[in-house]
Amino acid sequence: MVTSARRGPYFCGIDAAMDVVSGKWKSLILWELHHYGVRRFGELRRGLPGVSEKMLIQHLREMEEDGLVHREVYREVPPKVEYSLTEHGVSLNTALTSLGEWGTERIRRIGAEKVSADATATATARR
Repeated sequence: MVTSARRGPYFCGIDAAMDVVSGKWKSLILWELHHYGVRRFGELRRGLPGVSEKMLIQHLREMEEDGLVHREVYREVPPKVEYSLTEHGVSLNTALTSLGEWGTERIRRIGAEKVSADATATATARR
């Protein structure tokens, strides 16, 4: 397993956890891989409207380095690469469940719009 270059020092466990999930797209990448399972790069990009290719590559590399995401490269033409959650990534998603529930309640409480992930992916695919 690759070890992370980020090793603290940390003030507390939340500080260490946020070091791993910091960045706008990391928690959404975790959700996408949890919700859909194994995904190719293009599928991840379509599932996360607004993410740039550069940012997605950067976050996936960091998440692989942190042991959250497994990158499987198939030696074929054209090259095929698939991403999936590791056991460590699944455990982080489990830890984030309460935060997601809190966010869902916030959406309800403030009357914010909630976009369907499936509708977003369909709209993005049409572009």
